[in-house]
Amino acid sequence: MADQKATNVHWHEGDITREHREKTLGHKGATLWFTGLSGSGKSTVAVELEGTLHEMGVTSYRLDGDNVRMGINKNLGFSAEDRTENIRRIGEVSKLFVDSGVIALSSFISPYRADRDQVRELHEAAGMEFIEIFVDCSLEAAESRDPKGLYKKARAGEIKNFTGIDDPYEAPGKPEIHLHSDQQELAEEVQEILALLRERGIINA
Repeated sequence: MADQKATNVHWHEGDITREHREKTLGHKGATLWFTGLSGSGKSTVAVELEGTLHEMGVTSYRLDGDNVRMGINKNLGFSAEDRTENIRRIGEVSKLFVDSGVIALSSFISPYRADRDQVRELHEAAGMEFIEIFVDCSLEAAESRDPKGLYKKARAGEIKNFTGIDDPYEAPGKPEIHLHSDQQELAEEVQEILALLRERGIINA
């Protein structure tokens, strides 16, 4: 984790707790961390799940890799160091959403296991739910989809440090949910996630 540089700063505790906010919303907050190759279907599952949760009256917010890089992380590239900082920042943002009682749907390639583990530890230290969802998909299937044309550019040498081509992807060892997006239907994937949310008492709907 990043070192604390600012000095003379102190956490200011409020009167309204996470439990208060969760009671108002009618469900618990949690971070659902979607990880997988580009084109694996992370964003597709997250968007579908967000819509389903909304229809159920459950408040969630989707944090998407590209969207975040156009705002809070616009100053970061794709070096190993920048990828680590990218995930660190999103881990902190996700934690804020969980503290507000909202379910954060964080969809990032997040190729390095150590970076994802740090985000997990950040949540667990605060007594927050962190659910790692491995959206597994063969490189061949992901590359055949290539919705943004990125694999084609990476193969042509136009993009460097591209995960799965010239940069590694470290698959989760024990994710809470292991989806196979090149074998499962989208609705089946969403139902699998909802089942775990109910099992853990995060949602009651």
